Amino acid sequence: MSVQHPAHYRDVPAWQLSDSFWQRIKPLLPKPKSRFRGRGKKRRNVGGRRPADPRRLMAGILYVLRTGCQWNAAPKEFGSGKTLHRYFQLWTRKRVFKRMWRAGLEEYDEVKGLEWKWQAADAAITKAPLGGEATGANPTDRAKRGTKRSLLVEGKGLPLAIEVGPAHRHEVKMLAETLDAIVVERPGPSEQQNLCLDKGYCGEPTQLEGKARGYEVHVPDKANAKKKRKRKRGRRKARRWVVEVTHSWLNRFRRLLVRWEKKKANYLSMLYFACAIICWRKCEL
Repeated sequence: MSVQHPAHYRDVPAWQLSDSFWQRIKPLLPKPKSRFRGRGKKRRNVGGRRPADPRRLMAGILYVLRTGCQWNAAPKEFGSGKTLHRYFQLWTRKRVFKRMWRAGLEEYDEVKGLEWKWQAADAAITKAPLGGEATGANPTDRAKRGTKRSLLVEGKGLPLAIEVGPAHRHEVKMLAETLDAIVVERPGPSEQQNLCLDKGYCGEPTQLEGKARGYEVHVPDKANAKKKRKRKRGRRKARRWVVEVTHSWLNRFRRLLVRWEKKKANYLSMLYFACAIICWRKCEL
């Protein structure tokens, strides 16, 4: 008898939930409430509606994340938009999506190994037309409402930490919160860890925050600096481009390209879900 293997993520469209992804998500979901009460002979059915199919609901949330459509515009095969949003908020409160991201990073670390030696961080601004928590005037878009996401990645671009703040908040002020938000355990101080940043992080506060957490910070001098540091021969050039690639991966989830969630927790859950998919996708490559 032949064994049917779970469908690979490449075997299904990007907006559909593959069997292999579902097998990873299923153990992380909270158990539904039992419709039976009591013990032994006193056990009775209290009635009520049967709980919705969790796989169909998760597939609907993934469809919204991938396509960027409104909850009520999701296909009816996933259930009603209100049911999708209700379960999305329930799983947000239960921190399901963050656990998915952590599980994805741990699996990747076991299969291929995280590259902690060269890390990179950067921030990106996203439009937020509806406003809400952690939004503010966007200085690059005529003071329209926007939000800024600060991202930390490892050497190959796997997301390690993410933080959200108003669009007008400087990325240097979000750096400490981002470095403290790593969802998996960092290696000990015995292993050298480098933090690569762009010119926007130039200054003493960045150096202090990085060194306080055991990083060797690499920030290029600004164009108007009097002295330029010379790179030593044989030393590897600091890599900052990997974090830009990860921001591009996140923007391919159209729900993240423009922020429509007013609650910060809901927006972070969408980001966590996307980060989990990125990690699991890299595990299967």
